[in-house]
Amino acid sequence: MAHILIVEDEKAMQDIIAEYMRKGGHTCLTADDGIDALVILKNHPVDLMILDVMMPNLDGFFVCRMAREMSNLPIIMLTARSAEDDKLKGYEYGADDYMTKPFSPRILLAKVCALLHRSSAASAGTVHAGKITLQPGARKVCLAGQEISLTHKEYELLSFFMANPGQIFSREQLLNRIWGYDFAGTTRTVDTHIKTLRQKLGDEGRHIVTLIRSGYKFEVNL
Repeated sequence: MAHILIVEDEKAMQDIIAEYMRKGGHTCLTADDGIDALVILKNHPVDLMILDVMMPNLDGFFVCRMAREMSNLPIIMLTARSAEDDKLKGYEYGADDYMTKPFSPRILLAKVCALLHRSSAASAGTVHAGKITLQPGARKVCLAGQEISLTHKEYELLSFFMANPGQIFSREQLLNRIWGYDFAGTTRTVDTHIKTLRQKLGDEGRHIVTLIRSGYKFEVNL
């Protein structure tokens, strides 16, 4: 059972989503706008957030960005717009997945369960690479002893790379392994997340090596 925050200003849609989440065995918190959502995130434990893009007061992009400063919880964004640039903007702010309205609540529930499963599937033991230390049990990453804040997908990418040093992975392989085979985005999503991950790792970002026409690999001995 997980605590899910549903941020949706359309009451009927909010009720439908909450009903399906409860059918899946989860408890729900609801917010009608971005301000309420941030207050709830600050004061209540939340395992995953379902976040509408178009809302009064604060839009979903702003809420997503602020939530990422507070937590690395999985975030699924809901939008009535299917433009690729809008989706990429959400991913840049830290969203983990997108659903375009109208959508199937059953598919949304399946995505929620998959994200929660991947979020909790952390192996025990601390992993080191250069100045990077990753603690899977706590989902914590430190750089030269100082904890850094990563989004959910940035963390999963780094964890996957560090667990498979020296192996080459294509963008398609990374997309399938980290986002899932049912993910509707493009390989540009991988490039965007790796770019921001490298920036957060600073000089240690050099461990993530780009191979022309092949993909990426994590090189430890650099």
